Amino acid sequence: MSTALVLGGGGVTGIAWELGVLQALQETGADLAAADLVVGTSAGSVVAVQATSGVGLDRLVADQLKAAGTSREVKADFDPQNAAQAFSRLTVGARNEREVRARIGAMALEAPTVPEAERMRTIQARLPVATWPVRRLLITAVDAETGDPVVWDRTSGIPLAAAVAASCAVPGVWPPATVAGRRYIDGSVRSATNADLARGHDVVVVLAPDTGPGLTPAAPGLTAEVALLRTHSQVRVIAPDGAALEAIGPNPLDPGRRPASARAGRRQGRELAGALRKIWPAPPTR
Repeated sequence: MSTALVLGGGGVTGIAWELGVLQALQETGADLAAADLVVGTSAGSVVAVQATSGVGLDRLVADQLKAAGTSREVKADFDPQNAAQAFSRLTVGARNEREVRARIGAMALEAPTVPEAERMRTIQARLPVATWPVRRLLITAVDAETGDPVVWDRTSGIPLAAAVAASCAVPGVWPPATVAGRRYIDGSVRSATNADLARGHDVVVVLAPDTGPGLTPAAPGLTAEVALLRTHSQVRVIAPDGAALEAIGPNPLDPGRRPASARAGRRQGRELAGALRKIWPAPPTR
């Protein structure tokens, strides 16, 4: 039985929530981080690297539980609803999703942000390793000029931190990342999860802090991706429940919300453990 774990975007609070879910499920016998394929988009790309790094989930969650100010994370003013409205205006007159993504990329290239080198230091501080794992890991981004989506893995020849920086480059908030001479923006501009990349696996679990279409309003979104997957796979989507959404708060880029988000993720993971054990392969006995 082949397995895939899809980790969607959702800011620094999404990172904390996803790690909390993964830790609780691992403790209760469903080790999602051991999936044959891991797909990471935006915040999910950070979690994907962390979860496949060999560093224990207990330690990773402990880092999320630390008080604000103990890491390089900086709060950014970000209102998802306002951003969605701004991006929606870019769809007017566009011929297709690719053109919408290119328009978002053009906006991102012009937006005043922190220097790219400063942002890269933040990304590097998030990652416990600098090299790609042997296990198959896919990281998504979008070419800021053309609007074309890209998917990188360890065979792509792209430095791991650069791929993650690109996948996390929220347009208008963080600078587009330079990778091999081109500029790239957040993988969520194509899809909040890019769950369709898990096609072909028997069991697919999607952790989706954001269940919408991502940063491109014209994109089909998670519902369509899951429908596609279910033609050949058993699929389970895990999204924040009401209490978790309250813990996460209105700004997913607020690092002060990380401890509450991680605790909410652990609670949800424990509550979902029974259902996940029914579909996820048990760890090998020693």
